[in-house]
Amino acid sequence: MFRCRTSLLRTLQHATSSSARSVALGRAYATEATQSTIRSGRLNASGDASSLFKTYKPVTPGLRHLRRPRNEHLYEGKPLRDLTVALRKKGGRNNTGRITVRHIGGGHKQRIRLVDFLRLAPGVQDVIRIEFDPGRSAHIALLQSRDANAGPKKFTYILAPEGIRAGDTVQSFRAGIPADLAPEYAELQQEAQVPAEYGDKPVPASTAVSTDMSLAMGLLRSLTIKPGNVLPIKLIPHGTQIHNISLKPEGRGILVRSAGSFGTIVAHADGDRYAQVRLQSGEIRKVLQDCVATIGQVSNPLWQDRSLGKAGRSRWLGRRPKVRGVAMNAVDHPHGGGRGKSKSNKHPVSIWGWQTKGKRTRKSGPKGPKNSNKMVITERPRGKDKRGDRS
Repeated sequence: MFRCRTSLLRTLQHATSSSARSVALGRAYATEATQSTIRSGRLNASGDASSLFKTYKPVTPGLRHLRRPRNEHLYEGKPLRDLTVALRKKGGRNNTGRITVRHIGGGHKQRIRLVDFLRLAPGVQDVIRIEFDPGRSAHIALLQSRDANAGPKKFTYILAPEGIRAGDTVQSFRAGIPADLAPEYAELQQEAQVPAEYGDKPVPASTAVSTDMSLAMGLLRSLTIKPGNVLPIKLIPHGTQIHNISLKPEGRGILVRSAGSFGTIVAHADGDRYAQVRLQSGEIRKVLQDCVATIGQVSNPLWQDRSLGKAGRSRWLGRRPKVRGVAMNAVDHPHGGGRGKSKSNKHPVSIWGWQTKGKRTRKSGPKGPKNSNKMVITERPRGKDKRGDRS
């Protein structure tokens, strides 16, 4: 009887110690990558991760290289179902069943978040929470309108600007500046006799009116230039970071929508219909002054420095494996065949023989045909200019 009690006591002590070790292991399972030097949330020159990334203890091979941005402000629950639709996957096939886009298939089941790129609703809107969107690299923000008559449009999703959090407020001035927000600006705008269309010649205003107008404009900008607000480009000062830029005065935002990207207002020309905007690629193009844009940078700038850690996570995202051309047979690819791995000093081409490196696929801008894209002032840098090697 005594031996049985002793063995039972030893078993309980062993189970307690093993459970304590498992709890300690679970606590140390996910650790914070520490780095003394942090440079704007990006990777350092040495390639080490900053403290803004979350790394894991390599208890499995798939966790050894896994690195994720630390987004502790994200909502951990499910999205608002009324603002989502089911994603029906086709595996890269067209309506005849043929594969038109390769390396697509499988993946986790997803629901598309219906994001509002128009931002037509005026008035103050409260930010309820910041959510993860599986269909895009940026985060999205759930807004609630303060308008009692909003109806089914009381809740909307927008692209979350960097730095915005739950409890903040945003506003859309796409329909115009309310008269009660800046009454001095509205009065001086009428006195200055600003034309309704840019094609008309404006009547020159007096010096006093111009001075008061600049002061009223500064006051208006202090009230409206906030991350998440939507404004016409003519009211945004140069040097301001913007995203979700529209190319039509009544159209939705189509430019600068990926994670961490932003455009910059370069210049406003007096009496001109267009403003100059520098895009994320480095291209400088004209955009109508009546078009709108959202203030700020797109959220989740650390997305491009993440590491999936294993091939299985790419499969979860719906990406199928890719086979190198030199590993194929000669009948399957221009680089295939031969003894050993060699493409016989050929230019890199696709499986159909199209050149894949260096060949221009779009003729636009100043170097393209006449009037191909008159809005582009400076093309994005390529080659040596992109690398910074101008020698």
